Amino acid sequence: MDIKDYMQGLGLQARAAGRVISCADTSKKNQALLAIAEALDKQQALLITENQKDLAAGKLNGLDAASLDRLALTPISIQAMITGLKQIAALPDPVGEISHLSYQPSGIQVGQMRVPLGVIGIIYESRPNVTVDAAALCLKSGNACILRGGSESIHSNQAIAACISQGLIAAGLPVTAVQIVETTDRAAVGELITLQQYVDVIVPRGGKSLIERIANDATIPVIKHLDGICHVYIDDMAEINKAVAIAVNAKTHRYGVCNAMETLLVAESIAVQVLPLLAANYLEKGVELRGCLKTCSIIPHCARASEDDWHTEYLAPILAIKIVHDLDEAIAHINHYSSSHTEAIVTEDYTKARRFLREVDSSSVMVNASTRFADGFEYGLGAEIGISTNKLHARGPVGLIGLTSLKYIVLGDGHIRQ
Repeated sequence: MDIKDYMQGLGLQARAAGRVISCADTSKKNQALLAIAEALDKQQALLITENQKDLAAGKLNGLDAASLDRLALTPISIQAMITGLKQIAALPDPVGEISHLSYQPSGIQVGQMRVPLGVIGIIYESRPNVTVDAAALCLKSGNACILRGGSESIHSNQAIAACISQGLIAAGLPVTAVQIVETTDRAAVGELITLQQYVDVIVPRGGKSLIERIANDATIPVIKHLDGICHVYIDDMAEINKAVAIAVNAKTHRYGVCNAMETLLVAESIAVQVLPLLAANYLEKGVELRGCLKTCSIIPHCARASEDDWHTEYLAPILAIKIVHDLDEAIAHINHYSSSHTEAIVTEDYTKARRFLREVDSSSVMVNASTRFADGFEYGLGAEIGISTNKLHARGPVGLIGLTSLKYIVLGDGHIRQ
């Protein structure tokens, strides 16, 4: 296979399909989404069988526990994909929405219309559910997409792709609106991220090394985040039981995800009350603790944290803990070490909560909630194509709105400029 020719062919087909999808009726797009959901439901046994091939190969190739967890398809995860498809189908279609229409002194009306981005290239690693999420969000927002999953999930992705094709055919839409790159040759990634004449946006989902490579080498705009160094700050005005529940969930609900807490900050005046309770919970769940000197004096089995720990996304049962003097120090620490993904404060003080929301510079900022909620599904977006820590265009979980842009429209009645 000539990789360059192959990728050019995918791009050409995607551009042509994108023109059709961009004009498709909402009812047709929803019909396709529901048909994909039905196909996934009927093919559950096959999906799990194909996924088992990927898991077996992953174990032989030495994939770690977090990677295998992301790779696995189960009846629960398949049902989550089906639910996401149905939720996206039920969401309002953003395409064609007109806003801010107003008369100007000349008599013309000027407004903005929401339009698809065009063709989106998504590059991701081991999570086969991304295939469904990306296809569904691109389809509903009127975009064609080229999906390049990792070689470790090739069997799972091909089985899912067959279900997507069934759904598109059932709705009378071009199957080339969603194309899976069938080669595992890494050269395909290099071609995709430089396919300027056909691809409008690249979205990488995966480890830091993958995203850094894409961001550095792409000649197409990239929607990305590199790390998920997420913080929870327990304020001195926090309710203890609430703080413990949130801090335990944020770290231990799942380890290998970008919205898991990696650093816990605790106000000095409440540390003696809350840290022993948290330490007992973390010890029970096998979480290794690394803390500042003050933390180590309160938690005997806590190892001393190094400077590197404040910069680290562990994606593992390891947690860094720092005792801070007050809210000012907490905000300063977060804005210095954070990857701008997700931060949370636990407090009953409304004024402090408002300050935290305003002054913490991350794509999601929360009050009295676990960082694990930083997710497109949990935000009511149906799913997400990724998390963006960019400040231009899209920020936070990227759903339908993030996959569209705005163009100006002008309405006149024979108006000419004087």
